[in-house]
Amino acid sequence: MTKRDDRQLELPLQQAPKLKVIQGLGQRTIEPLADRDAVARVLIEAGADLLLRRISSVRAEAIEQAVDEVLALFDQVDRTPALMPVLQRKLDDLEALARETRDQRSQRRRR
Repeated sequence: MTKRDDRQLELPLQQAPKLKVIQGLGQRTIEPLADRDAVARVLIEAGADLLLRRISSVRAEAIEQAVDEVLALFDQVDRTPALMPVLQRKLDDLEALARETRDQRSQRRRR
């Protein structure tokens, strides 16, 4: 087994950009789906996984559909706050789908 390189790149934006290697923790942090940006990142992650053939097109489409539904609910909640419980339930469902996808992906990598 090869040793994992947990270093990350840091890009300071003063003067001329220079890359510097910094020590990372080696794992992504999984953020709760609390806003539109976090939901959009789930879609981006699924797109990357699809391009790298780590997930099927069926799963990517399921994630895309769930993201579209959640983003539409964010807009509806802005107009009708009483829909917040529906949005929260859909966010929980999307988070579970994303977690399941990550778990399946990591299990395949271990094989």
